[in-house]
Amino acid sequence: MPDWPEVLAPGKLVLLGEYAVLDGAPSLVIAINRGVRCEILPGEGIETPDGDTRFVAPALATAPKARYRFSNWNPVDLPGKPGFGGSAAACVAACVAAGRPATDAFSIHHQVQGGGSGIDVAASVHGGTLRFQSGNVSPARALLPSVIYSGQSAKTGPRVRQYRAWSDETARAAFIERSAELVDLADSDPITALRENGRLLEEMAAAVGLAYMTGSLSQIIALAEARGGTAKASGAGGGDCAVAVFPDEERRTDFERACDGAGFPPIPVAMADGACIAERSR
Repeated sequence: MPDWPEVLAPGKLVLLGEYAVLDGAPSLVIAINRGVRCEILPGEGIETPDGDTRFVAPALATAPKARYRFSNWNPVDLPGKPGFGGSAAACVAACVAAGRPATDAFSIHHQVQGGGSGIDVAASVHGGTLRFQSGNVSPARALLPSVIYSGQSAKTGPRVRQYRAWSDETARAAFIERSAELVDLADSDPITALRENGRLLEEMAAAVGLAYMTGSLSQIIALAEARGGTAKASGAGGGDCAVAVFPDEERRTDFERACDGAGFPPIPVAMADGACIAERSR
């Protein structure tokens, strides 16, 4: 049987710097092995799990004739849908499948989405742990957190729009400055950096009137703090996943066991490289 290529594009977890990244502040993001697969098959057409081709069709407009079949790579079997930047990963996978630079996904995704920082695209393109700022990326200290699902998915768009409408320029500037300081702190003291960033985001959300913290996320944070670590929402908040870090593996394991027992399932993840073409036998 011939070998038909496929593209694997990783998803993302934002560790620090949410919201402030929209104003040009730095943030930390990790590419994970839960993203999008694009199979390149004989035939013609584009297939996606939900029929939505908005983020892939522009990238494939000049691609060689083939059947491009998109699916979740290493999906999570949980109620709701934990968000790992699927539209960005799909866009990156489509660019690679079409034989064009993966970085073309920045402009394509931005145009289709109508905004955003590009942090999710950067993670999928470059892989690893990255410091991201205004479209520029550099390697950051490798940091693989525990990932816990809060039990409900959350929409990013409405929260981003509320943040963008924040009119208190003095408070907003102070938030951006402090967020940048905490991203820098993460290299030497990730536990303190995540803890303080989580509190900073809660303060910002209260000032803006943004639905950020939930009861489930509060419980997950309390379980982490009781074990000498810390946790915070990853991304826009309002549900979805929390990330947590600990001084040692014993306390991390105990935390994950406690979360699972409380009805908040841990999601195993591994750090991933950037989008790439692989050969698979058919």
